[in-house]
Amino acid sequence: MHVVVCIKQVPDSREIRIDPVSNTLIREGVPAIVNIFDLHGVEEAVRIKERIACTRVTVLTMGPKSARSALQECISLGADEGVLVSDRAFAGADTLATSYVLAEAIRMAAQVWGPVDLVICGKQTLDGDTGQVGPGIAARLDLEQLTYVERIRSVDPDAGRITVERHLEDGVEVVETSLPALVTVVEGINEVRRASMPGMLRAVRYEPLVWTVADFPEIDRSRLGLKGSPTVVGKAWVPEPITRSGEALGGPDGDGNGNDSAAQVAAAQLFDRLLATDLPARLGWTGVGPMEGSTGSGTRDPSPHDHAVEEGNGVAADGRGR
Repeated sequence: MHVVVCIKQVPDSREIRIDPVSNTLIREGVPAIVNIFDLHGVEEAVRIKERIACTRVTVLTMGPKSARSALQECISLGADEGVLVSDRAFAGADTLATSYVLAEAIRMAAQVWGPVDLVICGKQTLDGDTGQVGPGIAARLDLEQLTYVERIRSVDPDAGRITVERHLEDGVEVVETSLPALVTVVEGINEVRRASMPGMLRAVRYEPLVWTVADFPEIDRSRLGLKGSPTVVGKAWVPEPITRSGEALGGPDGDGNGNDSAAQVAAAQLFDRLLATDLPARLGWTGVGPMEGSTGSGTRDPSPHDHAVEEGNGVAADGRGR
């Protein structure tokens, strides 16, 4: 069985900055990590490899030369081969151009290492956040696609069948389909293992394969990079942090002699401040004054509930405790 996992090296989401001129992410000087959803895809592929004999796991990524480290991390987790698809002709690709190149790379991987039975992608990337590349690959390769997969129940390469659980907003959907197929996985599908010592040693010595545009003689160059990317970003920016002033309400805790606690004082003060706004008028409140125990003058008009409670025993007129 041959499983291909598509991954992407992305900027650490805690360090994201936007170029105000080009409206693109500034990647120079920003720590890079493997997209977290893609790591879960690698983990799931390795688990399939451990369950099914003679399974090969190939990891593909499109990106700059620095993405070699992302492939080495996947090798340390148990992948068999890593391929970096890198060329200046691929630069500036949107999801349409990216899915086209990755689909061509998967075709190439099938020629080198045998037919591909299963393609695994993360459900989305942390930088683009579109969730379009996986389905785009499936459409180009005419694969059955299963998105938002939170569990792969079974894979039977002999019968050519796969059964998964899809995470939906209102529940879980169990789907069975034929192989070859493409699945996009969510974070909850598994827990990514720590690399073993043999895996780390192999990753340090491993040099990923690099495929350039010259390795795809039949590729349509008009569908690559910026030329093949119809997406236009009008404006992108990092929101400025919002600072708001605040006020602490309340007073000292009660002394045990029936005095109001700090929470009761705070509630009364908050009630008075709400009365000073247009909220009572918008809610149709009339004849409402400050609460007892607040710093405002006057008293709060009693409600029908107040008259329904007997003094001293805290029991409502109908006999129920309040």
